[in-house]
Amino acid sequence: MSITLDTITNLSKRRGFVFPSSEIYGGLRSAYDYGPLGVQLLRNVKEEWWRSMVQLRGDVVGLDSAVLQARKVWQASGHEAVFTDPMVECRNCHTRHRVDKLTDPDLCPNCGQRGQFTEARDFNLMFRTNMGPVDSDENLVYLRPETAQGIFINYENVRTTQRLKLPFGIAQVGKSFRNEITPGQFVFRTREFEQMEMEYFCRPEEAGQWFEYWIETRSEWYRNLGMNENNLRIRKHDDDELSHYSAGTVDVEYRFPWGWDELEGIANRTDFDLRQHTEHSGQDLRYYDQEADLRFFPYVIEPAAGATRTTFAFLIDAYDEEEVRGEKRVVLRLDHRLAPYQLAVLPLSKKPELTEGAERVAAMLRPLYNLEVDVTQAIGRRYRRQDEIGTPYCITYDFDSIEDAAVTVRDRDTMEQDRVSIDRLEEYLRTKLPV
Repeated sequence: MSITLDTITNLSKRRGFVFPSSEIYGGLRSAYDYGPLGVQLLRNVKEEWWRSMVQLRGDVVGLDSAVLQARKVWQASGHEAVFTDPMVECRNCHTRHRVDKLTDPDLCPNCGQRGQFTEARDFNLMFRTNMGPVDSDENLVYLRPETAQGIFINYENVRTTQRLKLPFGIAQVGKSFRNEITPGQFVFRTREFEQMEMEYFCRPEEAGQWFEYWIETRSEWYRNLGMNENNLRIRKHDDDELSHYSAGTVDVEYRFPWGWDELEGIANRTDFDLRQHTEHSGQDLRYYDQEADLRFFPYVIEPAAGATRTTFAFLIDAYDEEEVRGEKRVVLRLDHRLAPYQLAVLPLSKKPELTEGAERVAAMLRPLYNLEVDVTQAIGRRYRRQDEIGTPYCITYDFDSIEDAAVTVRDRDTMEQDRVSIDRLEEYLRTKLPV
């Protein structure tokens, strides 16, 4: 089915996935707050990434580096000099636009005037701030525009303390900041966002095969979590698109409501970063191969995904509408590993004997699953609400439950119901919600 951006935006606000930041003060453009359901969905996406990239592998370890790093880091990496977008300003309405995002290079998309653009100039995307009470070039630092450099400057610390041998990876999830000229499309492009990046260090002669390996491995991750493969594709960067450090880059692209756009980039960064930091810091970051008695700079393959953008894509991909008994049913068909709640426990009515029984069932299951107890409204409306927020299973505690010590379990996708005794409910759910 065709889904509009407005549909997802409205659902996100109505059901507590995403709120505009500073909304009571009119909002702050390109900043969003994740509500109770959104923060859990985002957390689940990050945990599944970490599980696949670190926990289930023996060759990748984790890191959490600081947002603020020495200015020299960004001088060495090239960000201070070349992390720019070409920008024009409309003389009529004074809005600024990225040149590469203009569908008509002579037409202002804001006011509709032609021939009003200034000459293009480069605009550095890094947020500047100062450490300490004095604003000066000596105290200038940047909010990191990517998490990758925190990995490169800790490469030797991690390698030596963990006694790592090639090939190995260092993974990180964290906030990044980019002063985008034209943020937009809801949470797709924002100035504050979270990244999930991994730098995989390998021998230069093996970089090609690891590049192909990580393209397939990362593509499979999205499919494994239920994303429709028809909405995914791999796009190779043309030579004029490549970053200054890249010997080859592909994007995992998703079919968003406005068309194909980047979900994740996978790049062969060569040995650029380690060489640059060796030159600028004076620290030798070459790898020593004892068997060959050889020192060299490893090559790096980088899968880099946006956590917030990925969460947005999963939300879009899961959205579905169907007609049930003459009424529209909205369903988020999220994989149970991503759903904000795996279970909802519903007493049939607000009578104390039912609400207390439902709470006992919920207390039994809380250590195992994210769940909520939903009491308000008729049972049918509560089912529809849980469908719309993606809860895979609803457990109804009714008047018969008092007598037979059983509950009704309803499947979100099929709407089929099973009667299950409470004493075997955990066993039953393990078959439906496997790890």
